Amino acid sequence: MKSHVLLLSLALVTTGAVAQQKSSPMSSSDDPSILGSIMSQKPAYPREMILGSILLGALENMHLSNKKVDNQLSENAYKLFLERLDYGKQFLLEGDVKQLDVYKDKFDDMLRSGDLKILDTSAELMNKRIGQIEKYVETLLSKPLDYNQKEQLETDPKKRSFLKTEKDLYAHWEKLMKYEVLSRIIDQREEQNGLILDDKGQKKKPKSEKKLTEAEIEKDAREKVLKSYKKIFSRLVNEKRSDKLDKFYNAITKVFDPHTNYLVPEEKEDFDIDMSGKLEGIGAILREDNSYIKVERIVPGSASWKTKEIEAEDIILKVGQGKEEPVDVVDMSLRDAVKLIRGKKNTEVRLTIKKPNGLVKVVPIIRDVVEIEESYARGTVLELAPSKTKVGYINIPKFYRDFNDRSGRNVTDDTRKEIERLNKEGVEGLIIDLRNNGGGALEDARMISGLFIEKGPIVQVKAHTGTVDILADTDPKIDFQKPVIVLINRFSASASEIVAAALQDYDRAIIVGGEFSHGKGTVQAVVDLDGYISPMAKSYSPLGALKITIQKFYRVNGSSTQYKGVTPDIILPDQFSHLESGEKFLDYSIPWGKVNPVKYSKWDKKYDIKSLRSNSQARVKKSEKFQHLQNSIKWYKEQKEKTKRSLVAADFEKERKTIREMTDVFKKEEENKNLMVKDLSPKSGEKAQQEKFEEFSKTLKKDAVIEESMMIMQDMLKQK
Repeated sequence: MKSHVLLLSLALVTTGAVAQQKSSPMSSSDDPSILGSIMSQKPAYPREMILGSILLGALENMHLSNKKVDNQLSENAYKLFLERLDYGKQFLLEGDVKQLDVYKDKFDDMLRSGDLKILDTSAELMNKRIGQIEKYVETLLSKPLDYNQKEQLETDPKKRSFLKTEKDLYAHWEKLMKYEVLSRIIDQREEQNGLILDDKGQKKKPKSEKKLTEAEIEKDAREKVLKSYKKIFSRLVNEKRSDKLDKFYNAITKVFDPHTNYLVPEEKEDFDIDMSGKLEGIGAILREDNSYIKVERIVPGSASWKTKEIEAEDIILKVGQGKEEPVDVVDMSLRDAVKLIRGKKNTEVRLTIKKPNGLVKVVPIIRDVVEIEESYARGTVLELAPSKTKVGYINIPKFYRDFNDRSGRNVTDDTRKEIERLNKEGVEGLIIDLRNNGGGALEDARMISGLFIEKGPIVQVKAHTGTVDILADTDPKIDFQKPVIVLINRFSASASEIVAAALQDYDRAIIVGGEFSHGKGTVQAVVDLDGYISPMAKSYSPLGALKITIQKFYRVNGSSTQYKGVTPDIILPDQFSHLESGEKFLDYSIPWGKVNPVKYSKWDKKYDIKSLRSNSQARVKKSEKFQHLQNSIKWYKEQKEKTKRSLVAADFEKERKTIREMTDVFKKEEENKNLMVKDLSPKSGEKAQQEKFEEFSKTLKKDAVIEESMMIMQDMLKQK
C-alpha cells in the first residue's frame, strides 16, 4: 500500500486514522480492467453495478475484519437500512416493514447486480405514508388542541415498535404534534416573561414588544409547527437519489465497522476540505446518528467553542439563518444539514439544540474562520496554595501537523518548546491534558511519547494481512525527566490513547481521568473509487470514495487500545459519564484483541499507585466540587432515563422549568482561589490576548480534576 501519512481520528466518525489509498482494492483476479467488460454486458443499472463491484472488492480484500458480503451480513445491513429509513418508527407500519423483509438477505445480491430494488420499494411505501400523515397533520393543527388529556409521548425510538394500524399511526402523530406545539408555547411564554438568558446571563429582550395572549401564542405555535413539518415532509418525499444510495451502501459498510463508510462525491469533497485543515463556519465536527445530527466534537478556538453553549453529544434540531424561521434538520442528511450550518464569515446562524438531559435551547453563533491559535498546545505554571510546589501544565487539544508544509507548525515541536519554558520556570512535575483530544497524526503520538523516555517501541500496528509493524522512538534524548500525570476522558481517542498507553506501560506517567478513554484503535484508508474505473466506464464517474478500516493499534504490552480504550491508574468522577460515548457503545465495532508484547525498558522510578489512589479517593469523597459534579452526573442520568414526556400542559411546563433550573445549578462552578495560574505568553499588551488568558485561567480554576491532579502530583513528589 502506497501512503504518505497515517492520520488518527480528529473526528471519530467523519475522519479517523486515515491513509490516502493508492493501491487496488481488488484481488489479483479482480483487475479493474475487468470492469470494462461489464459495459459489454449492457446491465440494467451500469453505474450501480460498477460501483458495487468496486466496493465489494475493497470491503472483502482490504478490510481488517476479513468479513464476506454474504446472506448473514445482508440481514445485518437490512436492519441498519431500516433504522436509517425510519429510525423514529413514525411513518412505516408493521405491514410495510413486512413488504421490505423480502430484501433482508438480498443486500449482497443487490450490491453485485446493481439492481437496488429496495430503494424504489421503500421510497414508494414512505411517500405513501408521508402523504397520509401530512394531510392528517394539516387537519389536526388547523384548530386548538386539547392539552389537558392525561397522556404521554415516548421520545426514545428504541423503546417503540412499528405500529400496526393507520389509527395507531395517527394517534402517535397527534401526541407528537401536541409535544411540538407545547414546546413552542413554553418557549414563547419564557421569552415574553424574560426567563431566557443571553450568553452573559442577562435576561433577553422579547423579539416583539407586543405581548401575545395565550390564544395567540397557541395559534402561533401551531402555525410554526405545521410550517416546520411541511418542510420535513417535502424534504423526505423529494429525497435525492444520492441520499438513497448513501443509505444502501452505508448499511453494508457499517456492518464491517462504524468507521468504514462510503462517501458520495459531495462528501468526498467535504472530506478533502476537512483533511486539509481549512476550517470555516461554526467549528463543530458533526455526525449523523440515525435520524439526528449530533455534535461529535467542538474545534478549539472556533465560533462554537466561543459560545461555551455547545458540547459533544448535543443534538441539533433546527438551523436558522439570522432572524429567519429555522429549518428542522431531524431526518435530514448530514450533508444537507451542513449546507445550512455553513456560511460566510460574520453571518449569524441560530442552532436549536437538545442537551442529553432534555433541555432545548437556541444558540446564536456568528460564523468565523477558526482561530487556530486556540487549537495549539498551550502551557502554564500552576501553584496550589498553601503548597509552593510549581507544576507545569500543557493542554494538547489535538495532534496537529501540516503535511503540505514541512516547515509548518506541529504539535511535537510546540510541546517541546512548552517543556523547555516550563523547565526554565523550575517546575517539579508536569500535567499533560489530553481530555477531549480526538487524535491526529500518528507521527506526533510517537514523537511526543518519546519526549519522556530514552528510546523504545511506542505502538504496534497490525494490518488486515496479519503483519505487525512496530513504531518506535529512536531519539535517546529525554526532554522532561520529572514526574508526569496524563489526563484523559471518554473523548480522548486514537493518538491520545497511544500516548497515554505508552507512558502508562513504561511506568513513565500516572494516568488520571474517567473510567475509560474512547477506544478508537483503528486506522482507515481513503480509497478514491474513480481510480478503478476502466476507460470504457469513465462516463459514470465521479463514484465517490470509500473510507475503510485497514489496521489496528496495539500497546507495547500487546493489548489493543481498540474497544476498551485506556483505563486510568486513578479514576475520578467524569462529567460525561452519563453519555454512552465510546467504541464499546457503537454497533459492529472492531473487538479488543492482543498480539505478542515487545521488549521495552520501564522507567526506573515506580510509584506506589495503590497509595496514590487511596489518598485521591479520600480527598474526592470530601471535596465539595466533586460532590457537586457527582450530583449533576446522577441527575443527568435520571433525566436520560426519563424518556416519556407528559402532554398535560401544566406538567409539561413544570418539567421544563425544573430542567432549566437544575441545568443552571449544575453549570455553576466555583473558582478555586488557591490555584495560581501563570501567564507564560509574550507580554504584547493586547487586550484580546489578556482576555484569552483570563478565560484559560478561569477554566482551570473551576476544574475539579485539575485541582485533584495537583494534589496527586504532590503525593507523587513525596514518594521520590
